[in-house]
Amino acid sequence: MARLFGTDGVRGKANTELTPELAFKLGKAGAYVLGKGQEKAKIVIGKDTRISGDMLEAALAAGICSMGVDVLKAGVLPTPGIAFLTRTLEASAGVVISASHNPYEDNGIKFFAGSGFKLSDELEDEIEDTLKRIDELELPSGGDIGSIVEVENASEKYAAFLKKTSVSLKGLKIILDCANGAAYEVGPKVLADLGAEVIPLYNQPDGININVHCGSTHPEALAKEVLQHGADLGLACDGDADRIIAVDENGNILDGDAIMVICARALKDKGKLAHDSLVVTVMSNMGLHKALRKAGIRILETKVGDRYVMEKLLESGAILGGEQSGHLIFLEHNTTGDGLLSGLQLLSVIKEKKAKLSELAKQMKRFPQVLVNTSVGSKDKIMQNEQVNLKVREVQESLGEDGRILVRPSGTESLIRVMLEGPDQQELTRLAEEVIKVVSIVDQNDLG
Repeated sequence: MARLFGTDGVRGKANTELTPELAFKLGKAGAYVLGKGQEKAKIVIGKDTRISGDMLEAALAAGICSMGVDVLKAGVLPTPGIAFLTRTLEASAGVVISASHNPYEDNGIKFFAGSGFKLSDELEDEIEDTLKRIDELELPSGGDIGSIVEVENASEKYAAFLKKTSVSLKGLKIILDCANGAAYEVGPKVLADLGAEVIPLYNQPDGININVHCGSTHPEALAKEVLQHGADLGLACDGDADRIIAVDENGNILDGDAIMVICARALKDKGKLAHDSLVVTVMSNMGLHKALRKAGIRILETKVGDRYVMEKLLESGAILGGEQSGHLIFLEHNTTGDGLLSGLQLLSVIKEKKAKLSELAKQMKRFPQVLVNTSVGSKDKIMQNEQVNLKVREVQESLGEDGRILVRPSGTESLIRVMLEGPDQQELTRLAEEVIKVVSIVDQNDLG
């Protein structure tokens, strides 16, 4: 049986794969494992704006309460907001109901430990093992059953925390793409409270429009709006607002790599970049490596996934790391990727340096990069296939030292991701298509 927990919690199509029945059992198992040994445990629950959020929240909360653990309902709030509330309210754990940047039909359940950090593999495995014997658990009764309490001013608490990490933004005109997701209220409010002129974009969620042609995975609409309004810059969150992508005043899109280069160099200039180090994944552009080496910043590389970035941060003592996708961790401020917080750190650099974003972006010259995804039946079989591996080796040999190829399975979807970097965009595209063709043939043969 495949592991239930993926790289970012339990994911699936709402009401078919991720059912209320499964959410109820996850609530029971999570409460049992994470509330163990505590006199009166409590778990914070938050969600994004998906239509299935209410259904799953009700089931999850019922499961938690059935184990004698109280539920603190925070409502719609960014994932990092739940991490923040979990530790500041001294809860036993936190749970977020979200599928991040995925389509609205999907949803997910991910847990935070009481510290605000995501669970270790060991704790997730313990919850899975508990699920297998869920009917054997002893249930409380009478006054020992858990209760549900609304967290008062949850959004305001998180907003106050965010504002403390930033400087005044007076004089900046910012367009914020909320992806019709969890940041739709708190995001514009925080920027406005800090003095910015804010134009909110995609901040009218209806349960099914989350991430639809908007947000950090579709920043093209934001780029057009920045130019149309003559804004200083634009910021785009994803559905649960743990990622951020920026757009400069000329409409150029800046990903997580560019934001990390700007923030890492600014922190180093102030003597605040711990160990002069930055943690990135294998997906980061070669241009980032070149820019940071020039600035005397050490790069620590890990595999794809914010949990691996976090592990390396804690292991190395570094305070800044992230992914090209815009999932950035400023460990001195929060215990997980935080899109709004990351955006505020970038805005603070702009204000402190009194520079345009386009000027700051020149610190990194991006190498051409091609990223192509293809759906497959079995990710493991593709990754282990000798025909695929042979093609990958051939492409790497043709690129030589001036480029690279990376083929990896998605951690959350049935996709194989093929990434190539090098000096010639057209050549990269051609090579990527060749690799995808081999993957597709192998996949079809496997299905046949």
